[in-house]
Amino acid sequence: MKYLLPIPLTLALLAGATHAATPAGTPTQLEAGLVNPGAIDKPAWFKESFLDLRDDIKEANAANKRTVLYFYQDGCPYCTKLIQENFGKEDITAKTQKNFDVIAINMWGDRNVTDVDGKETTEKAFAAELKVQYTPTMLFLDEAGKVVLRVNGYYAPDKFEMALDFVAGKHEKDGSFKDYFAKLKADGKTDSKVAATTDKTYILPAALPAPLRLQDARKDSKRPLMVVFAQTECDTCDELYNDIFKRKELAYSLSNLDLAQANPDDNTKIQTPDGKEMTVAEWAKTLEIKYSPSLVFFDTAGKEVFRTEAYFKAFHTHGAMDYVTSGAYAWMPEFQRYLQHRREALAAHGFPANLME
Repeated sequence: MKYLLPIPLTLALLAGATHAATPAGTPTQLEAGLVNPGAIDKPAWFKESFLDLRDDIKEANAANKRTVLYFYQDGCPYCTKLIQENFGKEDITAKTQKNFDVIAINMWGDRNVTDVDGKETTEKAFAAELKVQYTPTMLFLDEAGKVVLRVNGYYAPDKFEMALDFVAGKHEKDGSFKDYFAKLKADGKTDSKVAATTDKTYILPAALPAPLRLQDARKDSKRPLMVVFAQTECDTCDELYNDIFKRKELAYSLSNLDLAQANPDDNTKIQTPDGKEMTVAEWAKTLEIKYSPSLVFFDTAGKEVFRTEAYFKAFHTHGAMDYVTSGAYAWMPEFQRYLQHRREALAAHGFPANLME
């Protein structure tokens, strides 16, 4: 992500001589009332790892598999959704077991992780180093330990299966996941709940006009900018535009942002927030947009400061907007800590949050 330096494709990851004392699948003590979907409820076929990742990759290679690092946290509803809905499907489970070793890592955990340079760290420090902001986050590694696909957040079963196919088939050699998805879409091999249409558009009230001139139009603005990247056929875009954005509390937060929308497949020439001239498609490629819808936030200088690029309900979407408009991203780099405080504060005031509403 551009608000954080991109992860080097080669995780200077992965190993050393000393194993962690506790296998990654072993439950650790939780606070009262919390559920740990990554460890307690994880599928039995997830790998029991000592988190010496060099050894894990060697073992996966020997079995003709690739390695997946699965970052979770206690009480994560999207982790539960991944495990129950995605891995609850027999075909997805079979495909994952056949092609991958999945290693669970608690983004706030204290177990030791050893990287390829022999450096020992902890799960939480490792997650912070890799800029993990969402759970689940899944890093798909190749045989050399390079990240060939990063999935930040929850993907619905159909798109998640495409991600599995992309990595298992080693299609990263032919282009990006976005290119792979576009080819499947062109061949009619995607599974969207939205009826196929060539002219479906989404309307975001008060958005900046097209063609976008995102530096010129914001010269005198002191508000952050939110750009919604949404394709024309997108069931999750339908939910975002026709439900989440129409909620009153979301409208208040939207009023604190400059707004723009962009189709990542559009070849219209635009001006980016930092003044560059290119097409929308070129800009989306530069930003490595691979999920629709993605919300990308920029400061007044045109620098990306945050983004969401997975399936989220209203609580997380609203939280992302306020995380940026409040400036919290500058002093609280862990978005999940921000959400945790937000949820606890709302509950204390008598407004318990339904994270999946």
